[in-house]
Amino acid sequence: MELSFYHMFIISIALILLTKRYLQIHFSKPLALPILGHLHLLQSPVHQCLTKLTQKHGHILHLRFGSRPVLLISSPSAAKECFTNNDIIFANRPLMLVSKHFGYNNTSVGAVPYGQHWRELRRFMAIHALSPSRLPSFSSEVHSLVLKLYSGAGEGYKYFKKAEVRDMMFELMMNVILGLIAGKNYYGEGCGDPEEGKRFRKVVEEVFLLSGASTLEDFIPVVRLLRIGGAEKRMERVGKELDEFYQEIIEDRRRVGKWKEYVDGHDQEKKGNIIDVMLAMQEKDTNNYSDVSIKGMMTSLLVAGTETTAGTMEWVMALLLNNPNALKKAKAEIKEQVGHSHLIKDSDISKLHYLDNVIKETLRLFPAGPLLVAHESSQDCTVLGSHIPKGTMLLVNAYAIQRDNQLWDNPLEFKPERFDSADHVLHGDEGYKYIPFGTGRRRCPGENLAWKVMGLTLGALIQCFEWERVGQELVDLSEGMGLSMPMAKPLQAMYKPCMDMHAVFSQL
Repeated sequence: MELSFYHMFIISIALILLTKRYLQIHFSKPLALPILGHLHLLQSPVHQCLTKLTQKHGHILHLRFGSRPVLLISSPSAAKECFTNNDIIFANRPLMLVSKHFGYNNTSVGAVPYGQHWRELRRFMAIHALSPSRLPSFSSEVHSLVLKLYSGAGEGYKYFKKAEVRDMMFELMMNVILGLIAGKNYYGEGCGDPEEGKRFRKVVEEVFLLSGASTLEDFIPVVRLLRIGGAEKRMERVGKELDEFYQEIIEDRRRVGKWKEYVDGHDQEKKGNIIDVMLAMQEKDTNNYSDVSIKGMMTSLLVAGTETTAGTMEWVMALLLNNPNALKKAKAEIKEQVGHSHLIKDSDISKLHYLDNVIKETLRLFPAGPLLVAHESSQDCTVLGSHIPKGTMLLVNAYAIQRDNQLWDNPLEFKPERFDSADHVLHGDEGYKYIPFGTGRRRCPGENLAWKVMGLTLGALIQCFEWERVGQELVDLSEGMGLSMPMAKPLQAMYKPCMDMHAVFSQL
């Protein structure tokens, strides 16, 4: 059986090499090969590869990845039809190895099939986890970051010093999310075990890397059956490590006993951490709030809130460094609207319209999910007159839509001012040309959290420090591999404290 597969695989590769030139000339649609389907066309980064396919063959493509039928869409009108008329039909997630090993056998809120259990989990996130009224202020984490940079500046206001931007953004977001989940942090002053934090970060980074990689086991049953690719074995190992971390955190919260305060049913008025609230609810409903459900919720929040938000802030800083006039404009706005008497706070964010535009423009160019998390049709349907069979995987290429020159003027140009225009009050199909957080029933539930943290963090960094590139050359904006489209090279930048903020620094 194994020998037969290899023979077929070698024949398929030979077909590509021998007929590639002929096929490019004589066929207008992508060629599907035996067994592989269109998998042979995929190259990293996948979203860029699929964008090129779209540009060549059209905005609605019927593909086949191994044994899975795939609908690839890259137009606002098709996205609108999928997430309005057919929203319930496409509300399912395809069963993948990633969701099996990191989503607790497809039971976490991001992976669970559409239905009653999904509604229970989503309701919990909306009311208890990510409700705007319940989200705490993250000013303490931002204060810690500013203080760390200021303390590390050496001779104060005289010289620029190098900062590892990716590291500081990731550590900030880990503290934010773990504080929200369990009331603890792994980085900075007052952290628990720094070595434990390093191990946890390594595991989380592996989760993102594996989640963003295409694996033959997901698409070719015989490869999975024979365990040829090795991806599932690696996922099993990483998933086990992650589960052990989670269980330790849960048991720690059990021992502390704070969760007992929420059993009385008045937890909606309190802002306890998520594990404590879920442990209290477990007392009444063990099915929906088991330890597995708690760990699935932890995974969903970590995936939605750490690498994605940290990565977006890294892209923002890179784009501002490459566009110093935009950086000056953002700094001038903060000076005018906030001043130098206090460190930027939550109530200041709504005044910073240009900074908001900078983040929007960054998400347009470098969306944290360039391919929206895959959906799957639960029954036959029609999209723009095209028949879509039940069980079809839906891929929406937000990256391609948000860089389409038919939809955006000079789409590759970093231009925050474009969002000031009345033309960008998006309605109808236009509303689907900018979808960095997804859309429809399964739109990212962490959007409010991301905007709040990004505005506060980036505002504080611009307010408190001068920023420059490490050298004269522009920052390399190449895209790396992974679920959240990280920068290929971790961003480094030169900074020094602003003299105007001396009084604020002395109070930190």
